[in-house]
Amino acid sequence: MIDYHKICLDVCSLSRATGKYITEEGGKPGQKGIEHKGEHNYVTYVDKTAELRLVQGLRNILPESGFITEEGTASTKGVEYNWIVDPLDGTTNFIHSVPVFCISIALVRNNETVVGVVYEINRDECFYAWKGGMAQMNGHEIRVSSKQDFNSSLLATGFPYYDYGLIDEYLAVFRHFMKHTAGLRRLGSAAADLAYVACGRFEGFYEYGLHAWDVAAGAYIVQMAGGIVSDFSGKEDYIFGKELIAGNQYAHPEILKVIQLLFQKAYIQ
Repeated sequence: MIDYHKICLDVCSLSRATGKYITEEGGKPGQKGIEHKGEHNYVTYVDKTAELRLVQGLRNILPESGFITEEGTASTKGVEYNWIVDPLDGTTNFIHSVPVFCISIALVRNNETVVGVVYEINRDECFYAWKGGMAQMNGHEIRVSSKQDFNSSLLATGFPYYDYGLIDEYLAVFRHFMKHTAGLRRLGSAAADLAYVACGRFEGFYEYGLHAWDVAAGAYIVQMAGGIVSDFSGKEDYIFGKELIAGNQYAHPEILKVIQLLFQKAYIQ
């Protein structure tokens, strides 16, 4: 039987080691070390090298596994197990020396996530969870916020950087939450946003235009910390469906209600 707890701790160690490399390379890429994958979508040699290191390490941890990776350094699919890997979630922050960026790694067995690790490099905070265990940060159990008053809740979101087709609906949601919550934050890393929901720093998070490697690990950690995760229709297609709402037991239903109301033309059939 596979020991998910041990695998999780091994992934945490690998993430910390790779995070040290990323920290050492901070400020070095320069314009020559930056490539454009698309409009406002950047990648550096640090992303690619970090991913190669992670892939090699993850293969050692679970040799029969396959991969879904952001930078495409490994794409072989496993029969049963697959890693979903983002070597540097928050590349734009990294390029500009804004200290919020993460390593995000999830292990999926068939269609079930069984391990999730988000390592926020700058604060040296490793958030993780495994099947049969609990959500933790640096060895301490974490839980989502217990705040019930939505008006005093702090939310996080992300700004779309390539898909502007729903920008009017998005801004309508943004405007509503500006008026009816304690505030909105945009960190520039969905993995960090989800980790902060899991440990109770934010009551909720929502964003569209996401990828599996942005959210797979963080969403699992939120769930294992007692939170709720869904897509914008309230269903479970949030890893590959490019949209996600995460929150505690009180914030998630409120966010979902507002999004379904204001995104109704696009999302409610």
